[in-house]
Amino acid sequence: MSLESFLILLLVGAVVGWLAGQLTKGSGFGLLGNIVVGVVGAILGGFLFRALGFYPGGGLLTTFITALVGALVLVFVVRLIKRS
Repeated sequence: MSLESFLILLLVGAVVGWLAGQLTKGSGFGLLGNIVVGVVGAILGGFLFRALGFYPGGGLLTTFITALVGALVLVFVVRLIKRS
């Protein structure tokens, strides 16, 4: 992975994590937390879409949407666990 790809991954992860925090009526998770939520959400989203038979393309928009869906699911599950 090149430095440029790694920086893009971190930037998209931060934006997706922040947006997931905002959409779930939160206030975000801090910069590092947003990056972690975004990157893990991207992995989870890709897994979920493939498990459901959806194969999103490799464009930036579809990658962003996949990561956002995964991050939203991740935040939802983490909040369910924290309430228990």
